[in-house]
Amino acid sequence: MRLRTSIRTLESIVYPIAGMVAVLALWQGYVWAFAVNPIVLPSPLAIARATAANHEILLSQTWPTLRESVYGFVLALLVGIPLAVCVANSRILNLTFYPILIATQSIPKVAVAPIILVWFGIGMESKLVIAFLVAFFPVVVDTATGLKATPAGLLELARSVSASPSQTFWKVQFPAAMPFIISGAKVAVTLAVIGAVIGEFVGSNEGLGNLLLSANAQLDGPLAWAALVWLSVLGIVLFFVVVAAERVLMPWGHH
Repeated sequence: MRLRTSIRTLESIVYPIAGMVAVLALWQGYVWAFAVNPIVLPSPLAIARATAANHEILLSQTWPTLRESVYGFVLALLVGIPLAVCVANSRILNLTFYPILIATQSIPKVAVAPIILVWFGIGMESKLVIAFLVAFFPVVVDTATGLKATPAGLLELARSVSASPSQTFWKVQFPAAMPFIISGAKVAVTLAVIGAVIGEFVGSNEGLGNLLLSANAQLDGPLAWAALVWLSVLGIVLFFVVVAAERVLMPWGHH
C-alpha cells in the first residue's frame, strides 16, 4: 500500500514536470524555427533572461498584487459564507437575494472597474473591492449548495437525538458542506488574482498588472511575459495554500 502511494505521488510530480518541459521545448523550437519577433512571442529563454534581469522589479511588484488578492479573497470568505448560510436556511432570503447575486455576477467586472475606481481611487482599496466581487460568487454558490446537499439521514439523526438548530448546523450541516466550501475557495482564490489584475489594468501605480501594461507599452515582450508568468505562479501558490488548508480542515478526506 505504501509503495503504491509513493508511486502515485511520484507520478503526480513527474508527469506535470515532463509535460511542462515538453511544452517549453516545443515553444522554444517554434520561436527558433520561424524567427518569431520577441515583441509578438518571446522564447522561454528570453523570458527567463528578462526574469533574471528584472527579478527585483518583479518581486517588488508582486507584493501589491498579492495583498490585493489575499485581502479580496479573505473578504469574500468572511461575507460569502455567512450570506450562503442565510440563503440556504431561509426560503425568503433565498428568493430575495439569490436573483440579485446572479444579476450582479452577470455584469462584467471589467465594465464596473472604472466605476469602482472612481468610488475608491487608485489605491489598494479599489483592487481589493474588484478582487472581492470576482471571488465572492463561487464562495456563496458552493457553500449554499453544500449546505442544501446535507444528507437527509444525517439531519433526521440529529432530530432524533433532540439536537438544537445550532448543534445541527455546527455538527452536521457545516462539516457536510466543507468539501463544497473548499471547492468554492479554490476557485475563488484564483479569481481573486484575476480581479486584482483587472483593477491594476484600469488604474494603478503598482502591481504586476501595471508592470505588464508598462512593458507592453514599451514593446518589451519578454518582460511582459515574465510578469504574466509571475502572475500565474502567484495564482498557483495561492491555490496550493488553500489545498494545504483543506488538508488541515478535512484530514479525513485524504486517507
